[in-house]
Amino acid sequence: MSRYTGPSCKKCTKVSQKLFLKGTKCHTNCQVDKAQRAEKEKRFGGGGRPNKMSDYAKHLRQKQIARLTAQVTEAQFKRFFDKAAKDKGQTGAALLRFLEVRLDNVVRRLGFAVSLKAARQLVCHGHISVNGRCVDIPSVILKPGDEISINSKTAETVLVKQGLEHAEKTTQRPSFLSWDAGTKKGKLVRWPDRAESSINADEQMIVEYYSK
Repeated sequence: MSRYTGPSCKKCTKVSQKLFLKGTKCHTNCQVDKAQRAEKEKRFGGGGRPNKMSDYAKHLRQKQIARLTAQVTEAQFKRFFDKAAKDKGQTGAALLRFLEVRLDNVVRRLGFAVSLKAARQLVCHGHISVNGRCVDIPSVILKPGDEISINSKTAETVLVKQGLEHAEKTTQRPSFLSWDAGTKKGKLVRWPDRAESSINADEQMIVEYYSK
């Protein structure tokens, strides 16, 4: 399977939106912020109006924002969409829900890692367990009641400690996840609501994109 190995910042500049792919580093020296400042200076200096986007381009951008934020390939994203289309509820809401409860994303939101990339490495290297069993597939979709834990030795590493400290300071853990600081275990207590999604994209436009 193909894997993007280039700069993470290029993904953000591609859609002109901060996707926070590098965790805390995204709050300083952001390329998107620099580009937006340059665009404002250009307009203020009489540089003309920005190019108008076509209807197709607008729908494509929303799909790309969701896909790049989740850091999945086109094929993976389409599989998630097909799964969401079979769900009883609204397709767009189901799509964002499935992306939100991927194992790697839950590991990130619990605070074991400051970025999705770092969370995925923890999963792939066998440091994460679900319901007491080691799981090394980042794309696994969790269900309410699933318990997520980290290897005790891994929990003492500097990167994991930094992630947990950042989670405590920013209170980034959403209410659909419970957290036991003593045992360093988390649990998915319910499906996340739309407002709790970490993906800032218009899900209806994504549905329309695939419907064309």
